[in-house]
Amino acid sequence: MDEQFVRMALIFGEEAMERLGRCRVAVFGVGGVGGYVVEALARCGLGALDLIDHDTVSLSNINRQILATHSTVGRPKVEVARDRVLDIHPNCRVRTYQTFFLPETRALFDFSQYDYVVDAIDTVTGKKEILLCAREAGVPVISAMGAGNKVDASAFRVADIYQTSGCPLARVMRKLCRENGIQKLKVVYSQESPIRPLEIPGCEPDPQRRSLPGSSAFAVAAAGMLLAGEVIKDLTQFDRGER
Repeated sequence: MDEQFVRMALIFGEEAMERLGRCRVAVFGVGGVGGYVVEALARCGLGALDLIDHDTVSLSNINRQILATHSTVGRPKVEVARDRVLDIHPNCRVRTYQTFFLPETRALFDFSQYDYVVDAIDTVTGKKEILLCAREAGVPVISAMGAGNKVDASAFRVADIYQTSGCPLARVMRKLCRENGIQKLKVVYSQESPIRPLEIPGCEPDPQRRSLPGSSAFAVAAAGMLLAGEVIKDLTQFDRGER
C-alpha cells in the first residue's frame, strides 16, 4: 500500500484502493468546478484521468479556480491540471485534450474505456452530447449544474435531475433529458436561488450569455468536492451502512 493513500484505505479498504488504481475517469471541463474534481480524484489515488478543456488560464479565473495562479496564466488548463495531478500522484496515467466537447469532436473519445464520466462543462449542447455518448457506452455519468451566482456552499446537493428545483440550468437539463429518453441522471446542484450580479464597469458580458455570472471560490469548491465524492463512492461501491 502506497503510504500517501493509507488514510484513504483506513476508510475504504485496500481492495477498494486497488480498484481505484485500475479505474479511468474522464473529466469534461477543468475550470472552476472541474478543477476541484480533478484535485480530489488525484488525491484519492485514481489510476487514470482524461482531462478535456479548450480554455487557457486567465486572470479572472484566479478568484475561484484551483488551477489558476499568476504563474499559470496563459497556459492551457488541461496542461496545468496534468502537471498538478502528476505532482500529487506521479503514477496516475493522464491524457489531455485541449478541445471543446461538441457533436463535432465526439469522435475523438471512446467512452467505453471510461469507468465514470464527470460533466463539468457549462454548455447545454456539450452536456447533452456527453449524456448521449455515456448512455451508448453504458458508462455512469454525473453532471454539475449551475455554480455561478451562488454564495452558500451548504446549499449544494446530490440528487437525480428530476428531483432538482430552483436551478435554471437544471430546469433546462430536465427538459433535455425528457426529450431524449434519459430516465435518470445524478447531478450536483444548488438549492440557493441565483444572485443577480452587480453591474461593474469593465465587466462586459460574455457574448454567449445574457450576463457575466459572478462566482466565489467556496461555491465552486463545494460543488467539485461533492462531484468527486460521488465518483469515488460509486467506483468503490462504498456503503457506510456496512462499516
